[in-house]
Amino acid sequence: MNGLTLAYIGDAYYELSIRMYLINQKMTNVNDLHKKAIRFTSGKAQAIIINHLMDENIISEQEIETFKRGRNNSGPGRKNIDAQTYHYATGFEALIGLLYLNNKTRADELIKIGIDYIEKATG
Repeated sequence: MNGLTLAYIGDAYYELSIRMYLINQKMTNVNDLHKKAIRFTSGKAQAIIINHLMDENIISEQEIETFKRGRNNSGPGRKNIDAQTYHYATGFEALIGLLYLNNKTRADELIKIGIDYIEKATG
C-alpha cells in the first residue's frame, strides 16, 4: 500500500483508539469528548508525538521508513496547519496504519506512548 492509503487506515484506527481511551476515562458528554479528542488527534498533536517517538529512539529504522513514506506522499496541507506539521501528521498516521495491519500490539503501544506524552505536555 502507498503511504496515503496507510495514513487513511491509520487515521481511522488512531481516532478510534483515542475515542475509546476517552470513554474509558468515564467521559460521557459528547461535546467534552470532542474537545478532549482534538488534543490528541490534531495534526499538531500527531506531529508532536512522532517527533517524540523519533527523538527518544522509540521507533525502529523500519518504522521511520514507513513514517517517511506517508510524510513524503502527503499533499499540500490544510489551511489551519503549516505544511511541515501536516506532512509529519500524515507520516504518523501511515506508521499507525501499517502497524495496525501488521502488528496491532505495536500500534497500540505507540498510541499509548503518544497519549501519555500529550497528557503530560498539556495536563
